[in-house]
Amino acid sequence: MASQEVPKTCKVITAETIAKHLLSEVRDTLAKIQESGSGRPTLAAFLANGDPHAEKYAEWSKKTCEENGFNFDLRNVEKEILEEEIMKANEEDDVDGIIVYYPIFPQNPTHDKYVQETVDLAKDVEGMRHKHLHNMYHNIRFLDPPENRKKSILPCTPLAVVKILEHLQIYNPILASGNRLFGKTITVINRSEVNGRPLAALLANDGATVYSVDITGVQLFTRGQGIKKPRHQVEDKEGWGLEQCLPQSDVVIAGVPSESYKVPTELIRDGAACINFSSYRNFDGPAIKEKAAIYVPSVGKVTIAVLLRNLVRLIANRPAKAEAEKGDIVQARNEAFADD
Repeated sequence: MASQEVPKTCKVITAETIAKHLLSEVRDTLAKIQESGSGRPTLAAFLANGDPHAEKYAEWSKKTCEENGFNFDLRNVEKEILEEEIMKANEEDDVDGIIVYYPIFPQNPTHDKYVQETVDLAKDVEGMRHKHLHNMYHNIRFLDPPENRKKSILPCTPLAVVKILEHLQIYNPILASGNRLFGKTITVINRSEVNGRPLAALLANDGATVYSVDITGVQLFTRGQGIKKPRHQVEDKEGWGLEQCLPQSDVVIAGVPSESYKVPTELIRDGAACINFSSYRNFDGPAIKEKAAIYVPSVGKVTIAVLLRNLVRLIANRPAKAEAEKGDIVQARNEAFADD
């Protein structure tokens, strides 16, 4: 009697499921911080690009903010006056954080970087100012060493992917913090300065072997043999492509901003975890469910939860009142953010 093939089982995890846990953490931490007398936080959001994906993201952000105790102030502005409007928001006492939906100048990424640097460091909820990025790439967790009371802000989408990997238990909690991805091989398809490269750096800084892939080729991100280096190192892999990376990867993370792009399913290792952070579906849905053990088709709602988490952190980083320093508020906020 011929043996019957056992069907593969792929667990599809939605972003909403993961976001619920993070938002609960955000509400609890915000409540502790508000014991010092701070009011309802306000996030100012600037929309200047007419991008329908950005508009959808803004709608989700508004809904999530209002459901979790935050004000969301959407400001539609012309790109020509965006810099001036951001600078005004920098000076507004009732604005706690600022987000700008990119790209604003898709043909001139340097101009977008200039806009990012316009946002006040203390209100940079996206973690895109140079100080935050420098700390991330150099694996520095605090803004104020050696006191180490103010945590550095990490970019929202890369941090959202990290939180997803933690939820999926791909991080090993038995290992020391900073080494919890040791032994894992991960491919990240996207090396943009906003998402892909920061994500590769974060994963490598946590001990993973990371293949960073874009149209120019493959780069290897590691902390050296046996994760001995304090921060990640980068090596060009000449002649490499997805054919070399995907078959050995435990996790495949794709963020290609193209409706037509699909990760070649046949190259993916059986039982891999696959995560899509593009606005488009980079994986063939039916095919990937036959190959992967875990599939996360989108990360948007987790990104919004992380956005609010970053906003609470910005508030926690402010100079605390003397009476708050004597209580449990500072300790509570630091413990809540101890893992990144």
